[in-house]
Amino acid sequence: MSTTAATAATAATAATAATAPRTRTGGPGDDSRLLENILGWTLVVALAMLLTQTGLI
Repeated sequence: MSTTAATAATAATAATAATAPRTRTGGPGDDSRLLENILGWTLVVALAMLLTQTGLI
């Protein structure tokens, strides 16, 4: 394939991707901010306790 053909194919793919609607992939919804924050901080505290107990901090 020539460089011009590859560039045209890439441009066509980019144009299709830009105009295509976003599809859901089955991931978690965006409505659980509080739960996400609580679980994140719990992980941070647990990791800090582990590092402190093992003497790495």
